[in-house]
Amino acid sequence: MKINRTLLTLSTFAVMALSIAQPSFAQTTPFTDLANVAAKDKILALQQMGTIQGVEDSHFMPDATVTAAQGIQLIVKALDLNLDTIRFIKEPKATDYFSKADNNGWYANALIVAANNGFDLPADLDPNQVWTKEEFIHQLMLVMERHGNLPMIKIVPVEFGDADQLTVQYQGTIQRSLVLGITALDADKLLHPKDAITRKEAAEIIYNAVEYLKAHPGPKGEEPNTKGQ
Repeated sequence: MKINRTLLTLSTFAVMALSIAQPSFAQTTPFTDLANVAAKDKILALQQMGTIQGVEDSHFMPDATVTAAQGIQLIVKALDLNLDTIRFIKEPKATDYFSKADNNGWYANALIVAANNGFDLPADLDPNQVWTKEEFIHQLMLVMERHGNLPMIKIVPVEFGDADQLTVQYQGTIQRSLVLGITALDADKLLHPKDAITRKEAAEIIYNAVEYLKAHPGPKGEEPNTKGQ
């Protein structure tokens, strides 16, 4: 079943989970581990916007992978998603939507927001599972198109060497991400859709999405009120 609406002692894993998109309280130290990262300027711009934070203050850990919970939280924060227009019959819990979620987990609210804001997530989602590149792009594009009120467009599919590796239901969103410049192929015209997405890749894609929405604002319109669970 899919949902279509629809302190210092923290471990390194927990810090990474919290840091990719949690609110910044005084994070002004630029990341110092981006010297060889092509998307350095984009990552630093997101840091200044408060969209992403680092690990151990000045370290971003660009090559670390992104879990489903981290990816969802990053998308929710970058696109400023919330529950403001939704009326709930009872207080929502993450486990109302995702059986493997922890209602006390740092990511619980992000999962609730995602379930009510157009993500395409399975009910048995594992928040700690590492996301692939295609999974991240698919979720981002669905939500970006909905909340950015982007028009449906006819596209000429982009040809790339590992297109046959795409999950079938992701083909449309991946192609649109390439056409709109949200995602780019590598020098060998490959996407590597099944590879685990890294923090630097996720950050660059998010930056591109945010900039695209700024440059192409959709028509203003209110989201319909939805009665929650």
